Parts: sequence; C-alpha cells; structure tokens
Amino acid sequence: MTSHDFKRSSFDSCVYFKKNNDGSFVYLLLYVDDMLIAAKDKGEIRKVKAQLSEEFEMKDLGPAKKILGMEILRDRKTSKLYLSQKGYIEKLLCRFNMRSAKPVSTPLAAHFRLSSTLSPQSDDEIEYMSHVPYSSAVGSLMYAMVCSRPDLSYAVSAVSRYMANPGKEHWKAVQWILRYLRGTTDVCLQFGRTEDGVVGYVDADFAGDLDRRRSLTGYVFTIGGCAISWKATLQTTVALSTTEAEYMTITEACKEAIWLKGLFSELNEDLQISTVFCDSQSAIFLTKDQMFHERTKHIDVRYHFVRDIIARGDIVVSKISTHENPADMMTKSLPITKFEHCLDLVGVHC
Repeated sequence: MTSHDFKRSSFDSCVYFKKNNDGSFVYLLLYVDDMLIAAKDKGEIRKVKAQLSEEFEMKDLGPAKKILGMEILRDRKTSKLYLSQKGYIEKLLCRFNMRSAKPVSTPLAAHFRLSSTLSPQSDDEIEYMSHVPYSSAVGSLMYAMVCSRPDLSYAVSAVSRYMANPGKEHWKAVQWILRYLRGTTDVCLQFGRTEDGVVGYVDADFAGDLDRRRSLTGYVFTIGGCAISWKATLQTTVALSTTEAEYMTITEACKEAIWLKGLFSELNEDLQISTVFCDSQSAIFLTKDQMFHERTKHIDVRYHFVRDIIARGDIVVSKISTHENPADMMTKSLPITKFEHCLDLVGVHC
C-alpha cells in the first residue's frame, strides 16, 4: 500500500486514515497483526483490502467480530454496537478456579481497608503467599478493565498497589473482584449514533490511600453517553485539601480531553468544545481564578496549566451534582444502587 494513500494519526500511532475526494474517510486501525478497516462505503473497504493483499499475506475474516480479545456485536436495527469481553472473562475465571464461585454485586466491598500493613508478617504467611498467583490475576483483571470494563477501575487500582508484597487480605480482595466478574460476564459497552461531543466526568477521593495519604484521581470520558476513556489512579503528590485533590484531578482529565479532541478533529469529527464535569464548586472556582492565593501557591506549577486551557475556551469545566457524577465509582466503593446508576450514565450494560 502506498504511503501517500494513508496518513498516520499524530495522536495515536495505531490509527491510519485516508480522506477521499468526496470528503469521506477510510480508517485503518492496526495493532501488531490485527487490523480493522472502517468506512461508510463497502466498496472503499474492498479497495483497501485488495491493495493490502498485493503487498502482504493477509487473511480476510469478514465483518469485524473480534479484536484483541474484545467481541464486537452489532444490532443494525437499532444502530447499536456492543463491545464485550465475555469469552476472555470466562477463560480468566476458569484459570483462577473461580467458575463456581458465588457472585457478588460490587467489584470491591467497603469492608476491604487495604494498606501495606496487611502485607505478610509471619514466615507462614510469606510461604502461603508465594504460591498465590497474585500478579498474574491482577494483570489479567487489568486487561479486562482497560479494554471494556470501567466498572473495575477503582477495584483494580486498589489491588494493583500491592503487587510487590501482597498479603492474604489483598488476595481476598482480588478473589472478590473475580466473584464480581462471575456474575457480570455479560456486561458490555453500548455505542450508538450520536451528535454529542466528548463529555468528561471527574472525581477525587481526598487522602484515599491509607499508606501515604495520597488522594485518588478518577475520570471517565463519554461520547453519546458511552465510555471511551477512563482512569483511576493515585495522585503523585499529597494534596492538602479536598479542593486541591479535585483541582489536580481536573488537570489530569483536561490533558486527556485535549488528546481526545486532537484525535477526533484529525479523524474529521468536528467536535464542539469539550465539557468536563466536576462536583466540587471550589475546585472549579480555582481553575478560573487567576489570583494566586496563599493557600494554593504550593500546588505544583504543572497543575496550573489547566487555567490557560480554560481561559482559552478549549475546555469548559462545569458543576454537576455528586448523584449524577459517574466518576464517583472510579474513586471509592459505592452501594449497589449508586454503583448501578453510575454504570448506566456511561453506557455500561448487562
């Protein structure tokens, strides 16, 4: 295939695209030896496949059914597309002997108070944990979480902090997540047609880490009410107030929003201004107020770049009530009704 046909995205090295004379696009998504081709016209797809077949040995598997362990299901009548990892999750449960485990309704129950003080203390416990496939289980859960399961974000973020020296209680938490998966193998992301742009939701849990008292950052971005990007992570520095923790989270989310915006504008999606919703009024105020207060001048300078982005009008930060903020599930264990409401808000369906 000639290089002048397709252009590589400057935002994502796995994405290639070509603009036709009539303004339509052909997208080619490549990851090692797996490839997806997308276009509105099937003739265009056939053309690309013929070009590629001349240059490379290729196997045509027809309409996309699977990519990187993710199943693609289409409902053409309702113009809906579903992304699921049912097969992968069933294999995972089989591998860790959890197929007949009793399902639970949330990924991590509130009674788990994980910290490094729960790491093995006695020789017996060290010996016991040496036979437990902790890293392997957490790694497998992480792949599911990254691809199609935003509901696992908080739980996986919590158990992955103890990879170096996990204790029995940490392993119980991992088994709890597997039990949650046991009852939710059918969960999938639902995409539909939409005119909506990118909408982000952010949340922080102040001093949520029991070891070093760092706060937790959580965000989720949606298009047309369906999650396309999400993250739950510990902040790199200790925040001294809830406002500060939320402010750092807004900054992290704005960096992701800029990247998403760049990617979409390159792929011919004229996105309106992206909106990021936050449930902390004081953190929003801080993003707009150029005066350096005594209370905020210690915040790492890199977090203040968000003020320039907002002043330029590239991204709007707006207030949302905590009840309607799905990022809440990224930073804490929630009761089942609230948790299910969060999933509903970001297009995660059973």
